[in-house]
Amino acid sequence: MRKFLQELLVKPINRLADYYSSRPDKERVHKALTDLYASITSDNKKGLLLNFNAETDRFIIFSDMHKGTKNGADDFNFSEKNYLQALEYYEKNKFTYIQLGDAEELWENKLAAVKKANADSFDKERFFLQRNAFIKVFGNHDLFWDNSPFSSSELEDIYAQKVTIYEGVVLRTTDSSNSLDIFLTHGHQGDELSDGNWFTKWFIANLWAPLQSYLLINPNTPAYYNYLKTAHNKLMYEWVAPQQNILLVTGHTHQPVFQSLTQLERLYRRLESAKESKDEAAVKDIENEIQIKHQKGQILPDFSGYKPSYFNSGCCCYNDGDITGLEIEAGQISLIKWEYNEDTQMPGRILLETVALSKLISSEAVN
Repeated sequence: MRKFLQELLVKPINRLADYYSSRPDKERVHKALTDLYASITSDNKKGLLLNFNAETDRFIIFSDMHKGTKNGADDFNFSEKNYLQALEYYEKNKFTYIQLGDAEELWENKLAAVKKANADSFDKERFFLQRNAFIKVFGNHDLFWDNSPFSSSELEDIYAQKVTIYEGVVLRTTDSSNSLDIFLTHGHQGDELSDGNWFTKWFIANLWAPLQSYLLINPNTPAYYNYLKTAHNKLMYEWVAPQQNILLVTGHTHQPVFQSLTQLERLYRRLESAKESKDEAAVKDIENEIQIKHQKGQILPDFSGYKPSYFNSGCCCYNDGDITGLEIEAGQISLIKWEYNEDTQMPGRILLETVALSKLISSEAVN
């Protein structure tokens, strides 16, 4: 019966998931981002302003783990192995970990159950905190950390020391003549159905989570309704594009974006280059990749004139267990993926894209 219901309901369930995940309003989104950035850079009331050395400092940015309780509705369950290995790597190499929201799934679950089920992850995160290299930003699904009077004591219980919670972070670096601000926030601001309103939380906790758990359906895959995610990312891009020497980094959509382009948009650029060089084999391969992504629901992009100023970390709860994130190291910002390697029987790091921060400071076009 469960298998029959899975086949029957998977598409409407994912439509419903997208409906309740993102309905942003442009004016609300842009005002929220403007106000938050101004607050962080003027009085630090809502976030952290951190000066850094682009050549020597190291940051890893992960978002959207949605740690659950190891039941059928736990989207993080498949990705935990990759996440733990990734944290071990970044701790060993002395990265600062910026956790960009929705780390814990607290709309569907009670905090006590999440704490009990994710002791291994919290232990790995604690190592960063012990050397003052852990920055925790709240999202809409873990809004509890910002608005509950018990959040401070609960965090201290998890990490064995006090943890400051931020709505956003600005990393500021300077070269010989210019400065660059990297503005990081979860990205749910201005989204009426994702800002923690009571009806959405009630619906998810009482109806959506039990149904997802029974059907064993994970909607966090690029296969479903990417046009909604792309629309949200577009609003983020439209806010940051007119800004001078500011990069915007968010999570929330579960769709990686690098230099303002999604993976599909990058394929179109590669296709254009392959056609110009008359590389027929490459053209065929890229066209096949594009066709697959269209079949999965992704839409034809329009990236003409895009400024490379918007980035999205993706998520750590894809249904195949992969996780994506952004690294800042040695003057570069990079999109990376961790996936389980069947040959080595170990999670492994894969570099997907990289660009020098100096090129973004000078606003050079990057192809």
